[in-house]
Amino acid sequence: MDLVVGRVVKSHGIRGELVVDVRTDEPELRFARGSVLRGRLPRGGGERGFTVTAAREHSGRLLVSLEGVAGRDAADALRGTLFLIDSSEVEPSDDPDEFYDHELEGVPVQLTDGTEVGVVESVLHMPGGELLSVRTPDRREVLIPFVRQIVPTVTRELIVIDPPEGLLDPDSADGAQ
Repeated sequence: MDLVVGRVVKSHGIRGELVVDVRTDEPELRFARGSVLRGRLPRGGGERGFTVTAAREHSGRLLVSLEGVAGRDAADALRGTLFLIDSSEVEPSDDPDEFYDHELEGVPVQLTDGTEVGVVESVLHMPGGELLSVRTPDRREVLIPFVRQIVPTVTRELIVIDPPEGLLDPDSADGAQ
């Protein structure tokens, strides 16, 4: 299973540096000089390998230089590229309150009274916070804000939610997708 460790936001400057939105707790390892990254190119462009030649922090993001990416045009062509690693390369967290996205995919979700809600399909990282994309038994997608007030219990075996009224209602604009 693939894990996203970064996404190219845009180019930076004229030398081909990339502004990367980091999605890993270990950017110093994943984006170290000489690291080989697997990149999924945007718009169905396939995958290719990239070797990191330099990385530095800049304004809360990472600026990354890659071998063979020289100039603004080459960097702009990579906008939207996802940098991936295989989940087998990641050790599970020892902290019971920390989870990698892939550890929650496939976990059953139920209400506090035990009623089945569905199964987590993915964790979405949005500007306002994380959402659990849950597939219900009737195949609807429900987006659950991944906050303690709504998701009080999370384990790798079961997620218990206490949603506000209407969140799971298929007729609600906020509860059904």
